[in-house]
Amino acid sequence: MNKQQQKAVFSVNGPLLVLAGAGSGKTTVLVNRIANIIRFGNAYADTSANLSEADQQAMRAYLQEETPIPEKVREHLAVLPCAPWQILAITFTNKAAGELKQRLTDMLGNAGKDVWAGTFHSTCARMLRKYGEQLGYSNHFTIYDSDDSRRLMKNCLRDLKIDEKVLACKSVLGEISHAKDSLISPEEYLQNVGNDNRAATIGKAYQLYQNRMKAADAMDFDDLIANAVKLLRQNSSALSYYQRKFHYIMVDEYQDTNHAQYILVKLLAQRSKNLCVVGDDDQSIYKFRGATIENILSFEKTFPDAKVIRLEQNYRSTQTILNAANAVISHNTERKGKTLWTENPVGRKIQTHTALNEQDEADYIGKQILEGVEKGRKFSDYAILYRMNTQSSALERNFVKSGIPYRIIGGLRFYERKEIRDMIAYLSVINNPSDEIRLRRIINQPKRSIGDKTLSVASDLASQIGKSVFYVISHADEFEPLKRTAPKLLQFAKIMQGFMVLNEEKNSSLKELYDEILSQTGYIASLGNPESDEVKDRVANLTQLGTNIQQYEEESGEESSLDGFLEEVSLMTDIDNYDSQADTVVMMTMHSAKGLEFPVIFLPGFEDGVFPGVQAIYNP
Repeated sequence: MNKQQQKAVFSVNGPLLVLAGAGSGKTTVLVNRIANIIRFGNAYADTSANLSEADQQAMRAYLQEETPIPEKVREHLAVLPCAPWQILAITFTNKAAGELKQRLTDMLGNAGKDVWAGTFHSTCARMLRKYGEQLGYSNHFTIYDSDDSRRLMKNCLRDLKIDEKVLACKSVLGEISHAKDSLISPEEYLQNVGNDNRAATIGKAYQLYQNRMKAADAMDFDDLIANAVKLLRQNSSALSYYQRKFHYIMVDEYQDTNHAQYILVKLLAQRSKNLCVVGDDDQSIYKFRGATIENILSFEKTFPDAKVIRLEQNYRSTQTILNAANAVISHNTERKGKTLWTENPVGRKIQTHTALNEQDEADYIGKQILEGVEKGRKFSDYAILYRMNTQSSALERNFVKSGIPYRIIGGLRFYERKEIRDMIAYLSVINNPSDEIRLRRIINQPKRSIGDKTLSVASDLASQIGKSVFYVISHADEFEPLKRTAPKLLQFAKIMQGFMVLNEEKNSSLKELYDEILSQTGYIASLGNPESDEVKDRVANLTQLGTNIQQYEEESGEESSLDGFLEEVSLMTDIDNYDSQADTVVMMTMHSAKGLEFPVIFLPGFEDGVFPGVQAIYNP
């Protein structure tokens, strides 16, 4: 490690801001910092302090073997290193958290596995599984993904008689997400709408959306963080527990945190003050998701005694690339200021190519890749980064025609395929019968001749008696409006209740539960002709899901649970499944490429209106 990296590793106590430029070895710093804290605790020069007379007397008594060492002196001497579970490391992706824990395990053995390492979402979900009941949720609450949220909001807009042509579902969800990132509740939102009719309508949708999600014992991604903050603010025992638990807190990619995440970290670090944030003000690219660069720019104001360490030596790029990057970013006025440098060679010049249109551009890129492979490169050496996913279509056409293997990060993910979503919905309802959105998805998968009208009646009845829709379905013969369809509803409920019992059996595995779902529902048979290519693909996907479940159980051991598997799936991103060993060209947005590196990169669409986008041109 270079001197600045070493300085960051050994600056243990108090608030620390590490401004880490791209490719400057920040992961190495984080891993070594955690490892050293676990091994040696506070045994560093920066922890020196004068002992009181009482402490000195206690020290003498200890040295003369008259008394055990008192806790305060123990801290000064670092006799006990910090336990792994007393360290919280928050990363930007699950993949980064996994790599961090693996490197710690390689360095420390099993102790490395006990560090609390995860994303903001997984960290908050873990906290809420323990204390969720304090907010009115069970510890089996469902985590809604973007598709679940969209389905629920569409139902809300329909019931509020809001025309989606006037107010699109996507726009409403975006406004609500921004409100949650800012820790604004539906009630607070409605109080501040004034004469804005659009805002008032969104506020009503927000309120209904939250009420229905609570009734379903579910949270969306934004709720995980907002509710964790709410928990810590409202429940002193939960706040005290986590403040005492986490002696050291580290946050990666701090420049991409939003207001809610900032408040969460501030609350957790309030007692120990041992907060280390690592970020780069030059890499703040998630403002559209609510991230605020102010969190990193004002860190020293928030924590007046904070140390600031700059990591400016780059180990990834050539000096030519760094010169170009420095020239561009120097025009940004909202930055701390640093200049990346490297001991790497100057490198080749950045090449430009002017194409007639997007297809001509794609043909040029395809030709360059094929020529490179002929000269000894691998397809996996190449990455194509674009601003918008729509830019991939012309490239795909060329690659298919040219026989170039490729993978799109951000395309249709495995867990977004219909048959996989159906099975995940079955598992979700087994785990949380209150989940109406996923219940509606599976009640006719396979077809059971239970119509939307019947489900609407069941939903209304559930609201009237304060029970879940599944409760109404499982007691359908007791409700007059459901008498006609009661046999079908009860049959479905009986099957699901059988799965729930199986899930509770200690000797039963998740894989056995999954196999029973496929068997008893007849789902595979309902897909159609088993000889068709489409059905074969779907069956292969279902088999792969079974393998994934089994792999999860093997990796989690005794801690495996349906809760845990569903949470892992819900919080998984496409980049988490990126396989660097697969010999394929990779295509993705620049946002998805954050933290990755490739020998050769193509950047298509460098033209006004595409990159930079239209909004950036008029609002730089």
